Amino acid sequence: MQLDLTQLTPLIERFGPWSYLFIFLGLLLGGLLAVALLALWLGRWVLRHEAVLRQGGTLFLQRPAVRSLRLRLAPQLAFIQARLAPGGYLGLQLTLGALALLSAGWLFGGIAEDVMTGDALTLVDLQVAQWFHAHATAPVTRAMLVVTHLHDPSSVIAAVLLLALLLAFWRNWYWLIAVGLSVPLGMGLNVLMKYAFQRARPSFEDPLLLLTTYSFPSGHVAGATLFYGVLAALLVSRIAAWRWRLLIVLTALFMVLLVALTRMYLGVHYLSDVLAAFAEGVAWLALCLTGLHTYWEHARSRRSGASP
Repeated sequence: MQLDLTQLTPLIERFGPWSYLFIFLGLLLGGLLAVALLALWLGRWVLRHEAVLRQGGTLFLQRPAVRSLRLRLAPQLAFIQARLAPGGYLGLQLTLGALALLSAGWLFGGIAEDVMTGDALTLVDLQVAQWFHAHATAPVTRAMLVVTHLHDPSSVIAAVLLLALLLAFWRNWYWLIAVGLSVPLGMGLNVLMKYAFQRARPSFEDPLLLLTTYSFPSGHVAGATLFYGVLAALLVSRIAAWRWRLLIVLTALFMVLLVALTRMYLGVHYLSDVLAAFAEGVAWLALCLTGLHTYWEHARSRRSGASP
């Protein structure tokens, strides 16, 4: 099914360039809502058919060919089962963290390669930057400036310090260390990346916002990914209801996307800048949170084993 843009003509004629922002946000929110509803339906379906799924899995595993294959691959299956076990410091969380780190790192590397070699992605960068600049309006620009300045590095650091003070007051040393490792050090890593690639920012004759620092990857998007990511992880760890967990994750993702939109709209970053910053932030978060969790649980298990 294709979208008939002629149906949107009355909206575009009435609101002008505002309509493009409405359409973008509508599609974004619609996509997030679709993902949330799909996850909700899938979770309920699994719960309703849990007995049937377990019975079917048991019957499948009892087949002679499957049993023979399981016996032959017993060591490998035991290793995989241990990596997928929810408990233990070398279990499921380490596996998911490693997968997130590798996936985000691969995505960042692919984007960086395209930027350095001038691949097709850089042509898309120019088209997206020119489109946003051509459809800018004063009211939207003011709103975008407010959102983007609320996520300046100084604002993010202030929010991190406030969160750190609260965690110290609550004596939550685990998450205090997690916040301290992930956000400030991740933002410092982003600065090093900027000097490593030294990519110039988009250039316009009448820029909406003029910056002279390097462009790749976006510091605002990296900071938002790190801060909202670790905040979402903190809240998810404290809340048991999976519906609220899903809402927290989607809200964090929406805030990162909103910051990315402001940077592209204001003409200070290319699309590849914000995509690379998101990948960089996810990779650093995965490294910090997974590494800290593994060390923390390993130390706890050693203390438990040493206690009488």
